[in-house]
Amino acid sequence: MSFGRELQLERQRRQISLESIAEGTKVPIRHLRALEQEAYDQLPGGIFNKGILRNYCSYVGLDEQEWLARFPNAKPVEAEEDWESFAENVRRSRVGKRSNTGTQWLGVLVMLLVLVALGWAAWQMVLQPQMLLPQAGQVAAPNQ
Repeated sequence: MSFGRELQLERQRRQISLESIAEGTKVPIRHLRALEQEAYDQLPGGIFNKGILRNYCSYVGLDEQEWLARFPNAKPVEAEEDWESFAENVRRSRVGKRSNTGTQWLGVLVMLLVLVALGWAAWQMVLQPQMLLPQAGQVAAPNQ
């Protein structure tokens, strides 16, 4: 008998619905169905699959360790990425790239110069407002 079918029979023998398991464990019912139907490609994958099985077994009252030990044998072997080799590939791809730290500092310098220029212009407007607006009491002479 298949792994998923045995799970389903154990659940039905205890008269527990998938809906009550989903509600009690907060595992989506589609994942519980996928587990019973052995549709492993519909499960989230990795350690999550074992967590779903663990919650299922706990709720139904099955021995978690026994079912977890059987689970990898029933589950098709998936090509899980080896994170160390992934990290090594990322490192190798970045080694050849030239650092653009100099360009970043140039951008920071330009931004600072723009800020200083704007600050100086604002300060000049505050100190010398007569250049921009006529002072109170003065009337602008009409152009002739």
